[in-house]
Amino acid sequence: MASKDADFARSIRLILSDVDGVLTDGSIILDNQGIESKVFYVRDGLAIKLWQKFGYWFGILTARNSQIVKLRAAELGIEVVRQGFADKLPAAREIFAQLNVRPEEVCYIGDDLPDLPVMYEVGLPVAVFDAVDEVRRAARLVTRLPGGRGAVRELIERLLKAKGHWEDCQPIRTRN
Repeated sequence: MASKDADFARSIRLILSDVDGVLTDGSIILDNQGIESKVFYVRDGLAIKLWQKFGYWFGILTARNSQIVKLRAAELGIEVVRQGFADKLPAAREIFAQLNVRPEEVCYIGDDLPDLPVMYEVGLPVAVFDAVDEVRRAARLVTRLPGGRGAVRELIERLLKAKGHWEDCQPIRTRN
């Protein structure tokens, strides 16, 4: 993140994330009984926990409804979860009001066209590496890693470094 972006990142208090294509690789797996599966990247999960440890909010905003998302959010302690919103902007604005954050204090990370209205609204729009071209063009930052493979970890690590918290995430080293 360039120096001017690092300065800007310091004001971010909320990260909102899409799910399919951001927290997952975008695959939706259905078995013969129609039961859905998703694969989440464990390093993204740790980063979300670290982000929240420092008192910041992480939220999920997705067009689809999935019990799996509800379970993963609970596992990570994510309290802000909005599912089933094809039009994400009204739901995002509701979240801003609920948490008393201004749009410029929000980072949104997405990968596809339904993410664009929220990306245009927030202070730090981010696209995962493998996002569609329109989303990449709308982003202030494009991750080096693809969705579902560390993009969220990369983003959170950059933000925590900009805020001076990253060193506090490291285990204490001891010598024998």
